[in-house]
Amino acid sequence: MESVWDYPRPPSLDPSGEHVVVEFGGLVVADTRAPVRVLETSHPPTYYLPMDDVDLTAFADAAGTSWCEFKGRARYFDLVVGDGVSPSAAWYYPSPTPRYERLHRHVAIYPGRVDRCTVDGETVQAQEGDFYGGWITSRVVGPFKGAPGTLGW
Repeated sequence: MESVWDYPRPPSLDPSGEHVVVEFGGLVVADTRAPVRVLETSHPPTYYLPMDDVDLTAFADAAGTSWCEFKGRARYFDLVVGDGVSPSAAWYYPSPTPRYERLHRHVAIYPGRVDRCTVDGETVQAQEGDFYGGWITSRVVGPFKGAPGTLGW
């Protein structure tokens, strides 16, 4: 069991051998055994998946960017499968800062914006809120940042 309050700030990178599967629109859009978890104080882990293990035909460039004080400028993808569209469902860092270079060619997916994410067969619960993309499993305990009233944590 991991407490998110034991995670560091700035965030650390934790390469993992866990089996991660992401489903959207009835398709598996990602399947990897080589995710990288980003661990940051008060946040459930965010899973970054190697683009080589992602069906990039389901990902379309989305408008807008955001800035992370640690990782740099993020770009977004919409997920598009058939008639199903999930706007800005995923993000990546085209040129991450040197400390987070390991995230180059990796994509993170909001678990609340797809049909299902699993880690070693366990269905992930999405972190509350519409900004953070943490993945909650039985492996981690909070309280977690993201819910109303927690942004100042």
